[in-house]
Amino acid sequence: MIALLVLFWYGLVPIAGALVSRHTWRRFRTHFDRLRLAPLLDYARYVNCGRTPTVSAPRLFRFTGSFESITGGHTLWVRSPDLTIPVALARAQVYMLPMGEKDGGQDNLAEEAPQRLKWDQVATLTGEVRVFIGGALSLRDGRWTFAVTPETPLQVIFYTGSNRSMAIRAIRAGRHRNEYWNSVTPYALVLGALCLIAIAAAFLPRPAFRLTAITAFFAAFVPIYTLVPPGLLLTIAYRRLWQVARVYRSFRDLARLPLVYGSGRLPNGEPYGARCYRDLPEGVPLLAPGMKKSRKELWHVFGVLDPDAATPEAAGVPREPGDSFATFGAIPGNPEKLARKYILRAYVLEILSWLLLVGGIGLNTFFIGRIVALFYAQI
Repeated sequence: MIALLVLFWYGLVPIAGALVSRHTWRRFRTHFDRLRLAPLLDYARYVNCGRTPTVSAPRLFRFTGSFESITGGHTLWVRSPDLTIPVALARAQVYMLPMGEKDGGQDNLAEEAPQRLKWDQVATLTGEVRVFIGGALSLRDGRWTFAVTPETPLQVIFYTGSNRSMAIRAIRAGRHRNEYWNSVTPYALVLGALCLIAIAAAFLPRPAFRLTAITAFFAAFVPIYTLVPPGLLLTIAYRRLWQVARVYRSFRDLARLPLVYGSGRLPNGEPYGARCYRDLPEGVPLLAPGMKKSRKELWHVFGVLDPDAATPEAAGVPREPGDSFATFGAIPGNPEKLARKYILRAYVLEILSWLLLVGGIGLNTFFIGRIVALFYAQI
């Protein structure tokens, strides 16, 4: 019974929360990728929405601008050079990308996950942050407003730095640092400890069940065993491998980042694709500096292609897209093959990390069990 309680509260419940957390962040990244295909809302498109019947007007847009103000508690106003538009925050998915010294860079693969914000936290932000909005326009009080609709969720992301680095960071950081420690884990640990301590208290006055009481008491503190030597060394190795696996998952998503434009056209109409090179062309950034190229692979450089070039050689190196959310950079190999390789490595490292964690707990449990046996023999 004690073993089942430990397995349920300290294992199954947090792992179930981890699966929910991983699924939630996957939806975040997938939806953001979908929004990169939506047209960028500007003044001309905004005016056209008012002239075109609602049923035929394009409903899904993305918009970037500066944080201006919040009115009426739930309405955020965002300003671009040619347009200021309201955003209804009710039921919207609002996030804040982590800020730090490397906000504008692409080499901080271990950064924190985006912070989920409530609408009342948005008012505390300053006007220095930028805002990305992706979703549907709805006509409210005679004005087109970004709002949640039954068909389309509304995604609002606050960030600093350039739009191009933001698109990479949203995909790269949009995942939990350690899924085991999620919103349900603290409650599971507390409830599990209370159940086991209650069992220990119930059996302690009965001499025939004294060993059961002592075992339940020590079992209540199983989560702490990961922080006690000698199992602590395996816990450190577990955390290291888990972070490396998280980086490989980021590599997987970054490798697939350009593939969202399967039609070969960006939302602004520019032709988009890749050219292959043995040596990395000068001036082309790496999509993720940590990706390594094998000798057999070629650099795949993604960007805007020259549609009038007669041959690929005459087209030159793909150039930076006008759409700041489109991927521009080099990937060390075929994106699909790289994605499969990276996710396989991530799975292997995650399995090894879990084995190390369980091994550390088992090692400490063995030593504590010996101590309990000696203690029980004395009484």
